[in-house]
Amino acid sequence: MRGESVVVVGAGQAGCQVAVSLREQGHRGPLTLIGDEQAAPYQRPPLTKAYLAGETDLAGLVLRQDSYYTDHGIGLVTGERVIGVDRSARVVVLGCARTISYDHLVFATGARPRPLPIPGAEHVLNLRTVADADAIKQKLDGRTGLDVVVIGGGFIGLEFAAVVRKLRHEVTVVETQQRVMQRAVSEATAQHLTTRHRSEGVTVLTGTAVAAVGEGFVELTDGTVLVADLVVAGTGVIPNVEIAQRSGLACDDGIVVDAHLRTVDQRVHAVGDCARFASPLTGGLARLESVQNATDQATSVASAILGAAEPYTALPWFWSDQYDVKLQIAGLTDGYDRTVVVGDPAEGRFSVFCFSGDRLLGVEAYNRPIDFLMARRILEAGTSLTPETVARPGFDLRTSQQQAA
Repeated sequence: MRGESVVVVGAGQAGCQVAVSLREQGHRGPLTLIGDEQAAPYQRPPLTKAYLAGETDLAGLVLRQDSYYTDHGIGLVTGERVIGVDRSARVVVLGCARTISYDHLVFATGARPRPLPIPGAEHVLNLRTVADADAIKQKLDGRTGLDVVVIGGGFIGLEFAAVVRKLRHEVTVVETQQRVMQRAVSEATAQHLTTRHRSEGVTVLTGTAVAAVGEGFVELTDGTVLVADLVVAGTGVIPNVEIAQRSGLACDDGIVVDAHLRTVDQRVHAVGDCARFASPLTGGLARLESVQNATDQATSVASAILGAAEPYTALPWFWSDQYDVKLQIAGLTDGYDRTVVVGDPAEGRFSVFCFSGDRLLGVEAYNRPIDFLMARRILEAGTSLTPETVARPGFDLRTSQQQAA
C-alpha cells in the first residue's frame, strides 16, 4: 500500500493534512492534491481575525511552503475543479479534461456558505475563502465609520463583528434565534458573549431575520430598516457532496462514511467538513466543522490507507477569539439538560459544564484555558464527574483531578 497512488480532492486543511500525514507515515507512491482555489493550501480561521485586520497576509496563512510539495513529491494542482469520478475505472476527471488515476481516493471537499433565500442576496458577501476576505477588505479599504450588518450570530459572524468593530465601524448583528450561538453554546456563554459585544458598541438583534437586502439598506422581518454600507453573512455552510453523489456514494448532509471514515467503496474515504461519520460520542452520524476534526480525521485516513486502520474516536474541540475573549470548547454538548457554572462570570472568567443526566458531555471555557485542557483529558479518559461534584463550593477542576489521581 505504501507504493499505491492516492488522489486527494480538496486542498483545504483536511486535504493538505492527508497528503502531509501520508508522507510522514512512509507513503512512497504517487500522491496528488487537487484544489479549486488558485492559492496553495492555507488556514481559514485567521480570515475572520488576523487576515481581515491586516495583521498577516496570505504568506502567513499557508500551511506549507511551495517547496514542501516539491521536496516531498506531492503533485499540488491548484485552480482546477474536479468534475467527476469514475470509480469503476478509478480515475478523477478535472474540468480541463485531464484524468488522474488512483488506487485510493480521499474526498476533502469541505463546505460552502449556505445561500440566503432572500431578495437582494447578491448584495451580501460571504467570508469563507481568502478571495472572500479580500473582497471585504476592499469594501472597507482603510475607512472607518461604515455601517456594517452581519447576518448570523454564530462563530463566523461574531468573530467578524469583533474585528470590524475594532476597525472602528458601526456593526449590527442580526440573529434569527433568540440568542447568539444558540446551536453551539450554553445560554450562560451566549449571554456573556452578547454582553461583551454590546460593551464594545455592537448592536445585537436576536429573534429577527433579514427579509431583503438592497443598495445601502437591510430590511428585517419585523419591519426595521438598517443602513448598510456592507452586508456579510455568517449563516452556516453546506457540505460539498455533489461529486461524490454523482459517483454513486451515499450522501446525507455530508458524504456518509463509517467509523474508519470509509465510504461503501473501500478505496474511497472522506474527511473534514464534508464527511458525515459514525461517531461513538453521538451513537449515530455526525458532521463536524473544525480544524481539529479536519486534521485528526486526515491523520486517521492516512493510517488507514497505509494498512493501519483504527476507528476514528478523537475528542472534538473548538475555539473562538473575540476581543479579549478566548472561548474554548471540549466535547460535544448537543443534548445537554443541565449546566453548572464554575468561576466568576462577572470577571469574565468562568467555565460551563454541560451534562446529560450525570454524564459530562462537554465544557465551555470562557477565558479559563486550564479548565479547557483538563476537560479534554477528563473527557478523553472517560473519567466520572457528576453535576453535584462540580457544583460544590470552591470546586476547581485541576485540583479535583490531582486529588483523584
